[in-house]
Parts: sequence; C-alpha cells; structure tokens
Amino acid sequence: MDAAAGPYNPRTVEEVFKDFKGRRNGMIKALTTDVEEFYQQCDPEKENLCLYGYPNESWEVNLPAEEVPPELPEPALGINFARDGMQEKDWLSLVAVHSDAWLLSVAFYFGARFGFDKNDRKRLFNMTNELPTIFEVVTGNVKKQSKEKSSGGNHSSNKSKPNSKLQQRGPESQSKFTKVPQPKDEEEGYDEEDEEEHGETLCGACGENYASDEFWICCDICEKWFHGKCVKITPARAEHIKQYKCPTCSSNKRSRP
Repeated sequence: MDAAAGPYNPRTVEEVFKDFKGRRNGMIKALTTDVEEFYQQCDPEKENLCLYGYPNESWEVNLPAEEVPPELPEPALGINFARDGMQEKDWLSLVAVHSDAWLLSVAFYFGARFGFDKNDRKRLFNMTNELPTIFEVVTGNVKKQSKEKSSGGNHSSNKSKPNSKLQQRGPESQSKFTKVPQPKDEEEGYDEEDEEEHGETLCGACGENYASDEFWICCDICEKWFHGKCVKITPARAEHIKQYKCPTCSSNKRSRP
C-alpha cells in the first residue's frame, strides 16, 4: 500500500523516526480533524479495510496489500466492521491502539531490515517514546500542565487587547482563547513563568509541543489546546466564534443512525 506515497526506504535512525512521525501525524488527522470523513469511509458493508498512514502525513482507508507477504507490516484488518457495533469514541480508541502498534511494527521492521544494532534500536525507541501515542491524543490522555485550566485568571479577558498572550472570550464562556505573536518590546515584559507553564502543552490533534509564535485555540468542551492550523481555524475566524468545539467534541454530539 505504500506505493501510494512513493518508494521510501529510511536507513538511519533519524530517517526512520521522520517516517514514524509522518505516518503518525497522518493517522492522527484521520482520527481527529478528519474524523467525519474517516467515519464515512469505514463503511461496515465494505470488505476488510485498513487505516494507513504515510510519511507525507496523509492517510488512507483501503484494502490490505494483495501480495503475500506484503512489503511492510499491515495495519489491523477490518476496522470498519466494528464501526456501528460500539460507541464512536470507543471505536476510535480501538483504531488508535491498533494504529500505535502498527507504527512501532513498521519502525522496527526498518530497523531490522537495515541492521540497526542494540544502541540504534534503543535510540529509536526513546525517540518514538517521547511522542504521545495516537491513543493518548485521541482519548485526551495527553499529559498537560496543571495550571492550564487556571491560565485564564493570569491574563486579561479584554478582547480589545490583541497583544495579550492568551485571551478569553469573556465571562459568559470563560474559554481560553488565542495565542498570538508579540512585538519584541512586549515580549520582554512577558512573565517567564507563563512561558514555562505552556512550554509542555501539547496539541490535541498532532501531539506536538506548544510554540510561542503559533496561533492556538482551546476547546470549550474538553479544554484541550489545538494548533489553529491543525483544526483549520485562523485568528480572524476565531474572533467570531463564541464557543469553540474541537472536531472530536463536535462529532460526539451528533447522533448516529
């Protein structure tokens, strides 16, 4: 199935890790930001389907490879059959767990194929283990800063101050809102403790760390933070959102036939 993404044979630990991250990001997109499309493609009436992630951060739902044995380890087979037999969040969690297992199997397949020694295998594991699992991202179990929920009390809730580091929508929603870049002179007045407070915050979609120069938005339902680009929300669009719901919370509110 990797032919869809072109031939690719990572041979170093760094290349395998880059391959791992690309596939992981693609699968996270399928299970979070593109969850509606993913749900529809996993029709239980179809044959055994698999979720594939590719190094270019794309994803695909398709039949398994026809050749035996396949070029790469195959993802879990028949994920579509359980779609209507369990709660959507449980089904997504199940697919996430199998996706994590597949990512590791592909990474260490490359390690074995190209003769990684004990130190290289250990280094590869440590690098992959630094990232949250897909299951942790999908279920919201990513470790967060304990002060994240109370950060609103440390910043202005006045929307007329566009340069405040973290803004709130107002007392009616109390939602932690946006993250915007600061002019250099104002950066000097920013509390270093606040920078450390958010430094380890992880995006609920891609699982990557907080960055001071990126736009972020917080879901008013699950209170998870997201890169604006990951959930396709721009600062201009965010200004008109009274209550933001992330893709997962939005999909969980809809009733399924």
